[in-house]
Amino acid sequence: MIKRLTYLFLCSVFVFYSCKSGVKKSKGEFGENDSIKADSALPVSKEAMADLVQNISSPIEMAALIKSLGVPFSQKYLAPTNHLDNFNTNTSKAVNLGIFGADLGYINMYSKTSTVLSYISAVKTLADGINVGQFFDFTTLKRLATNNENIDSLMYISIHSFNVMDEYLRKNNRSNLSALMIAGVYIEGLYLMTQVAKEKPNKKLAESIGDQKIIFEQMLLILKNYQKDPYFKDFIANMETLKKEFSEIKITIEMGEPKSVEKNGMLTIIQTSKSTVHITDEQLKRIISQTEIIRNKLIK
Repeated sequence: MIKRLTYLFLCSVFVFYSCKSGVKKSKGEFGENDSIKADSALPVSKEAMADLVQNISSPIEMAALIKSLGVPFSQKYLAPTNHLDNFNTNTSKAVNLGIFGADLGYINMYSKTSTVLSYISAVKTLADGINVGQFFDFTTLKRLATNNENIDSLMYISIHSFNVMDEYLRKNNRSNLSALMIAGVYIEGLYLMTQVAKEKPNKKLAESIGDQKIIFEQMLLILKNYQKDPYFKDFIANMETLKKEFSEIKITIEMGEPKSVEKNGMLTIIQTSKSTVHITDEQLKRIISQTEIIRNKLIK
């Protein structure tokens, strides 16, 4: 199940890879913007996006780590679903679709079917807002969400919905929203981990947070490709504060010999290199604080 759920959220960050925008500008949390012209930024290659996505820990993996530590589910970590009307630009809808998608993964990992319905509805509303809601099978998901025994089917339909949206939108040209989707998934996943670490300190969780340094820097580079856009400009400025905190984290890598193993009847090469994250309590505290500030601005 974890692999399927991972793929759901990896697919979801591609949903907005390419779709042209024709919406008028309006003011958002990070500035006045809706979308940027196709010729105002260099197109991000499919390979670059794929590499970024493959290295982002999906929300379900983060939720699995949290759950494995014996940390119970908490509704207070989730973004509120009662003010979706505040997201009145394509940019804010894209980033929050990533955020609510991350929350949906967290909810599903804990099989909280009583809570999942409002988040499925939120994702559907945001998808409708950027004209891809027709690919979201809300009726079926709503039915499955009321039955704990159908959790696997719930995940499968969700994956299918995001796959269809991805296939449809990739034919167009709106990679700026894809970048925001990635940022939304990433920030909310990091927020979930840091909030748990704030309340229930854990060495393994702290190291996982520090390990986000490398992928954070890659993601920020892609966001900077659109920095002429006011929304992105303000967003990047906020992210730079988090980059400063991550820059102090030290990660050492111990190289190991690759090994061949049989997996599902096929020969597979696995890497045995080990990375060690060196993060102090004070560094973790500052990352927690900056993540909380950025995330709460995004969901306003």
